[in-house]
Amino acid sequence: MKDTFSGFDVAVIGGGHAGVEAAMAAARLGVRTILFTLTLDGIANLPCNPSIGGTAKGHLVREIDALGGVMGIAADANTIQSRMLNLGKGPAVHSLRAQIDRQAYHTYVKRMLERQPNLSVRQAEITAVEAENGRVSAVRTRLGVRYPVRAVVIATGTYLNGEIHVGEVSYPGGPDGVAPAVGLRDSLEQLGIPLRRFKTGTPSRVHRRSIDFSQLEEQRGDEPPVPFSFAAKEPPQNLVCCHIAYTNPDAHRVILDNLDRSPIYSGRIHAIGPRYCPSIEDKLVRFADKPRHQCFVEPMGLDTDEMYLQGLSSSLPEDVQIAFLRKIRGFEHIEIMRNAYAIEYDCCDPLDLRPTLEFKRVAGLFGAGQFNGTSGYEEAAAQGLVAGINAAHQILGREPFTLARSTSYIGTLIDDLVTKGCSEPYRMMTSRSEFRLLLRQDNADLRLTPTGHALGLISEERYQAFCKKKREIDEEISWLELMTIPLSAELNEMLVSRGTTPVSTGVKFADLLRRPQLSYADIFPFSPCQAAPQDPAVIEQVEIQIKYEGYIQKQLAEARELYRLESRKIPRGLPYARIDGLRLEAREKLARIQPENVGQASRISGVNPADISALLIWLAAREERKENDHD
Repeated sequence: MKDTFSGFDVAVIGGGHAGVEAAMAAARLGVRTILFTLTLDGIANLPCNPSIGGTAKGHLVREIDALGGVMGIAADANTIQSRMLNLGKGPAVHSLRAQIDRQAYHTYVKRMLERQPNLSVRQAEITAVEAENGRVSAVRTRLGVRYPVRAVVIATGTYLNGEIHVGEVSYPGGPDGVAPAVGLRDSLEQLGIPLRRFKTGTPSRVHRRSIDFSQLEEQRGDEPPVPFSFAAKEPPQNLVCCHIAYTNPDAHRVILDNLDRSPIYSGRIHAIGPRYCPSIEDKLVRFADKPRHQCFVEPMGLDTDEMYLQGLSSSLPEDVQIAFLRKIRGFEHIEIMRNAYAIEYDCCDPLDLRPTLEFKRVAGLFGAGQFNGTSGYEEAAAQGLVAGINAAHQILGREPFTLARSTSYIGTLIDDLVTKGCSEPYRMMTSRSEFRLLLRQDNADLRLTPTGHALGLISEERYQAFCKKKREIDEEISWLELMTIPLSAELNEMLVSRGTTPVSTGVKFADLLRRPQLSYADIFPFSPCQAAPQDPAVIEQVEIQIKYEGYIQKQLAEARELYRLESRKIPRGLPYARIDGLRLEAREKLARIQPENVGQASRISGVNPADISALLIWLAAREERKENDHD
């Protein structure tokens, strides 16, 4: 046995986006933290798409930022193109997406970790997690060095027993040619943590000079760019142009003629891949009627000529990859710099986790990121933040930290995982939330900054700036609800020009703003005395809250009902098998998942309203018996 290193409370295994957030949160909350990574050069790596955000994912990044996480700040500092998605739809689905300088992002986050007090960063492979009396006690490296700790966050991404597949060739490996983590699986299974296999993939990286951009569609960034972080002083800049190419029947024919050489279809890959991010071979089989598919051609950074081909993920052999790419217009002379590949990896079943992301079987052991069965950098970072907070809270003797699904996409993500589980890599989408009009990306700070401040992750300076913004929003809404615009020919002329009905008397500012044809900018020139707020974010909130007030109030009522069920706690270890009125399936599911409250129990697949009624009756009778015994 090698020397024992002491002095740490929390060990984080993995330096990806989940591990970074977990380590930063725990250290900033004041507990002594150590982050282990297979290679320091892989910290905060973007091994697949060099972008952050996107539909629903942008919501997660904004929520991470509002709680005091670091992803949004790091993304803003390294953005090379910014676009707001879904602007043709309502504000609930607007989502920010930023193209990121991959290497600069890694360097920036690595520096953040290195400069964070209470945090040590160590290049080492963890091969064992030790426990005593059902609680984490230490981690051990491949070199045999033992680190006593009181909590562990596993954030191994796609590295745990990773296996790369390219055509007929398979070999152990993690992303970007890094060796996989191979020793930890046995240790986790000895602790009673069963693992399973998932799969993901990535497209080829190609040389910029080999692309004829004149044959592609340009995709420019939005002006002015919008930052992820609510604390940003300056917006990021658009420094590059992306492009769009399209596959065609000739490219499809090459792929379909070689489908038997794909490990997905030859039977070499048995793991389950992400439904919402399929390989190009999957797309051709599942969507056989489509004559073409989009490919987004995106720079990997400012100091490299590597280009990423989003939408063309593949595990076909190298010769087939080159052949089908060269059938695409603009790619006739394409040079591949890194082959596309598929990767299989070990992950846990999230039904084994509590809403705090702590394992039910081992106290002090937490999971986060792709290890929990999710896909995506943003989903990983969100879980890492929650796991890191809870690991620190456990050390500090504080209450567990959870987020309700009615308050955040992070809460929805974790509740889906620990209540419903996942049979494939889970991806966040706006459609997964029943409260998406409440959980917009634009109001993430209004929803979660007070929580981040109470946790100790939002500074007092930032919190005071938030309070000022909130006051301005409330005051402006109150003023618009009270003040009347007098009747005038100019007002009616403007209304008719916007395609809405003229008025015959004075009208409240707020009533006009509720009309879908009108914006704040349209009606404010008719104000007799009030100066417009200087902050565009204040105006945005005022307009959205007034326009959608009826819908928002309806969802708030639904959220209050959910809160009522969430506040009805269920004691751990309840004997579901002895509860009269529960169906057999409900008993099995409830005993397996051990829900924390009645709201969570009601969302378990196989538990119906009649089962919830029986559970509530039993709980009420149990409480009455306790009161009688006390008397």
